[in-house]
Amino acid sequence: MPPEHVTVLESYKRNQVLEMFDHAYSNYMEHAYPADELMPLTCRGRVRGQEPSRGDVDDALGKFSLTLIDTLDTLVVLNKTKEFEEAVKKVIKDVNLDNDIVVSVFETNIRVLGGLLGGHSVAIMLKEKGEYMQWYNGELLHMAKELGYKLLPAFNTTSGLPYPRVNLKFGVRHPEARTGTETDTCTACAGTLILEFAALSRFTGTSIFEEYARKALDFIWEKRQRSSNLVGVTINIHTGDWVRKDSGVGAGIDSYYEYLLKAYVLLGDDSFLERFNTHYDAIMRYISQPPLLLDVHIHKPMLNARTWMDSLLAFFPGLQVLKGDIRPAIETHEMLYQVIKKHNFLPEAFTTDFRVHWAQHPLRPEFAESTYFLYKATGDPYYLEVGKTLIENLNKYARVPCGFAAMKDVRTGSHEDRMDSFFLAEMFKYLYLLFADKEDMIFDIEDYIFTTEAHLLPLWLSTTNQTISKKNTTTEYTELDDSNFDWTCPNTQILFPNDPMFAQSIREPLKNVVDKSCPRGISRAEENLGSGPKPPLRARDFMASNPEHLEILKKMGAASSLDAEDGLRFMQEMIELSSQQQKEQQLPPRAVQIVSHPFFGRVVLTAGPAQFGMDLSKHKAGTRGFVATIKPYNGCSEITNPEAVKDKIALMQRGQCMFAEKARNIQKAGAIGGIVIDDNEGSSSDTAPLFQMAGDGKNTDDITIPMLFLFNKEGNIILDAIREYEAVEVLLSDKAKDRATIFKDLEMENMDQKVSENDSQKQNSEEATSAAQDVGAVSEEPEEEESSDVTSPDSLSPAQAASDSVSLSHQDSHIPGTEEASAAEPASVQGDSQPQEQQTETEPNSKANWDNKVQPMESILADWNEDIEAFEMMEKDEL
Repeated sequence: MPPEHVTVLESYKRNQVLEMFDHAYSNYMEHAYPADELMPLTCRGRVRGQEPSRGDVDDALGKFSLTLIDTLDTLVVLNKTKEFEEAVKKVIKDVNLDNDIVVSVFETNIRVLGGLLGGHSVAIMLKEKGEYMQWYNGELLHMAKELGYKLLPAFNTTSGLPYPRVNLKFGVRHPEARTGTETDTCTACAGTLILEFAALSRFTGTSIFEEYARKALDFIWEKRQRSSNLVGVTINIHTGDWVRKDSGVGAGIDSYYEYLLKAYVLLGDDSFLERFNTHYDAIMRYISQPPLLLDVHIHKPMLNARTWMDSLLAFFPGLQVLKGDIRPAIETHEMLYQVIKKHNFLPEAFTTDFRVHWAQHPLRPEFAESTYFLYKATGDPYYLEVGKTLIENLNKYARVPCGFAAMKDVRTGSHEDRMDSFFLAEMFKYLYLLFADKEDMIFDIEDYIFTTEAHLLPLWLSTTNQTISKKNTTTEYTELDDSNFDWTCPNTQILFPNDPMFAQSIREPLKNVVDKSCPRGISRAEENLGSGPKPPLRARDFMASNPEHLEILKKMGAASSLDAEDGLRFMQEMIELSSQQQKEQQLPPRAVQIVSHPFFGRVVLTAGPAQFGMDLSKHKAGTRGFVATIKPYNGCSEITNPEAVKDKIALMQRGQCMFAEKARNIQKAGAIGGIVIDDNEGSSSDTAPLFQMAGDGKNTDDITIPMLFLFNKEGNIILDAIREYEAVEVLLSDKAKDRATIFKDLEMENMDQKVSENDSQKQNSEEATSAAQDVGAVSEEPEEEESSDVTSPDSLSPAQAASDSVSLSHQDSHIPGTEEASAAEPASVQGDSQPQEQQTETEPNSKANWDNKVQPMESILADWNEDIEAFEMMEKDEL
């Protein structure tokens, strides 16, 4: 890419990131604040205790305006200094940290304490510059210190490892605390405290915070597995025994490694670097199987612990850049990017052959973080293109009217009603910095280090209030290899003399790694064996009819320790294979996409499939139509309002009869599809497992229409839309369709209707002329009457409505960026499953109602102005 094109791309994408941030932040402030987080599908705040519990995920919420605190320093990075000043005043005025609520020590530390410290760091920087924050007197730091003291009771254990949860008001083990009985915590939970706690100590001169965080890190280091130098995922906070003995670089351990290296950078303590290098050597020896990073057992590190990876490991290439080990960083990052190109987002977990293991994606920022660091290290504009893809996918698939919604299932494109605070804290920060030049920043980002939540801590803290004695507790446990220290915190100008071809040469062999069947990597044990013994038998290759396979099974565990290791691996793989096969027997989730105004395909609801009726996976166009509520609502008897249901998608309530009976009744009434809404108040796909509708035990081949199931919360979104907009059109499909495709379909429908109206007018005119010629002579007055009939308002109304609708569709067809629509997506959702409403008397009325809703044009443009501006920018992206 020529340098001038790079500059144009950077400038354009930088502005686009700003617009996207404004969309997310303004909707949080308008619809959610002072709640902790925004629920972007229902346009309201998430208040703990008022929504169905999501389990441990809710431990991040403490009724302390989490998203606003987490976003403070992002505002300054994005040059929104006025908004930052207003936000700080709101935090000081409104936020209460003394709530009777149990929160996660880990999440509260990285998001709230880190957010307050990051806000304080940039506030004093701005004050020093003399233009903004002149009134600021350390109020955020005072709040951070208050919160720090509220977290300290969690450390009241013999080991020094903190309890995983603490009550902000009552601490731990208090009669009213409702916590303090836990015995286990994750390694990352206990080992991701040192940056925030040390910064708090250095800022305030109160050493106790840094002392407690160091003690926890020391204990984890002592408890590492000595022969492998690896740590497990969870540990007993009282005894130090490893509870989960698998080890990797993803969930449960990730930021422990990150904080060892960054603690060295921020605090200048060599012992942290020595520990990191020792662990890193073990990671590259056992866990790294380029381009994969696979968990292993800490006691038997040659043995893989699982055959899938979680998305949190996407941070690791960025950490490798900081370490200076660029080649494996490029390899792993490229593999992850290929997974993203296949699924639009990185699934929460995926297998070694790149199938979806856990389908959710809560808009995590780790991959964007690694992309930023790789671009800064290599200067390769390829990573700008990667960032461009991330931006486009967020706008195409996650953007909704009230913000950005997490993906419930990357396979279907369905949404989840959540927008986590880290999305504003991290994603926009890294994307903006990826496309920003030094002159775009009002301060030097190189003067700060990023915490795991991307909060900014100034590097000058390393020489401030050093009250902790630096005792090296590392070398007494391990003899370090000097090679561990090569290229740690390198000068990237030495490593990469502005040669992007270096990175390209590493990426090239991985371009098609996801599309191909992933070959089994050679295990460490096989490498040691060389060309001697045959590779071990894998579960996926086993055939019970193969005598050689049966003979290998007999040997496992009997001949040698290596055979025993192979046997254990085989058993594990067989268990996972069996579990995977059971999952595959279940039908995948489906999608209900609201395509009418004002949603235009932006809201996608996760739907449960039916084991009968049309298989939407075999009808890629899906079924599209307006919805109608049936009578009786339970659908258990003959439908009494068939005229309202004909050629529509019927809405009905769960209960009182079999699902198949409901389907037969609405099909008989002329419905083209059905949606069953759960009658359990408050049920949601956010908290409940996927629900499949079973048949009635009889032959269901007579049911030919698609049937989908929505939990109560998702069903109410459609019902609320009907109450507000009357005519609501939805698309039932196996996965959400690209919005550009939807707009094309709307435009084609309206064009067809306009052509039909014009043909009708032309035919009427020709018939009138022919009749006049047959009569021979006609007076002027009847001619005027004939003309009046042709041009009467009643005749023109449908055509005019079509014309207006075409105009709107044309305008909106550019909103999602039709130029960027995937060629793999269906070109149209019309076909045998398309509702034939144009051939019925009810259709013009429905169409007229819908068109009335989109009038006048000015109101639509006003309502969607920010979206239109955003996506008009996307049109110019080809520059």
